[in-house]
Amino acid sequence: MLTIDFERFPVGKGNRVLDLGCGDGRHAFAAYKRGADVVATDLDDIALKHVRDMFVGIAEAGEAPSDARALALRSDAFALPFPDNSFNRVIAAEVLEHLDDDKGALAEAARVLAPGGLLAVTVPRWWPERVCWALSSEYHEVEGGHVRIYRRGQLLGRIRAAGLDVLVTHHAHALHAPFWWLKCAGLTDDHAVIRRYHDLLVWEMMHGQSSVRLAEQALNPLLGKSLVVYARKPE
Repeated sequence: MLTIDFERFPVGKGNRVLDLGCGDGRHAFAAYKRGADVVATDLDDIALKHVRDMFVGIAEAGEAPSDARALALRSDAFALPFPDNSFNRVIAAEVLEHLDDDKGALAEAARVLAPGGLLAVTVPRWWPERVCWALSSEYHEVEGGHVRIYRRGQLLGRIRAAGLDVLVTHHAHALHAPFWWLKCAGLTDDHAVIRRYHDLLVWEMMHGQSSVRLAEQALNPLLGKSLVVYARKPE
């Protein structure tokens, strides 16, 4: 399930991509398959092992160009082990809402981004996320959970304060918002409604018909669960 639109955020051969807080690696894998040299970082050793294994699997299956490179390593978002201007693409997908010092993480992302390079940031959208918080404290009051809900202007202001120019924004994953509302309202994973909704989401990701995707695209401006922002570092 990709949150970033790679039509708006072009990645390919010749790009050096940092996936900051890569999690399960979905965007790192997509960038690698497109021929970029990818570095995926996180603090979760279990997630990193999964990402490393998937990089190997992608290479062995011939799903990435032979000259593309991929690396997964443990790294703190506030002290990245890379020189200034190391990457021309940086991704921070569903990361900042987990960090107490989101400004520090954005400053690091801007530091390692080369002039003219692009940054993609995604966070939960304010009003669908606010519904989740209202329905369930357990949704966010867990170790490593969400520490804030962003309003659009707040996030754009912090990206600009890091020295980057905002290019465009959009919303994604309209079909996921009601799923999380149902879970936050108390429906458990073994509830029939949750099971069927989950199966629908998995089916849409794996085999979704264009009609379903078009419907979600139409709903995203109103219901999209994620806010996506693209920015550029000035030359």
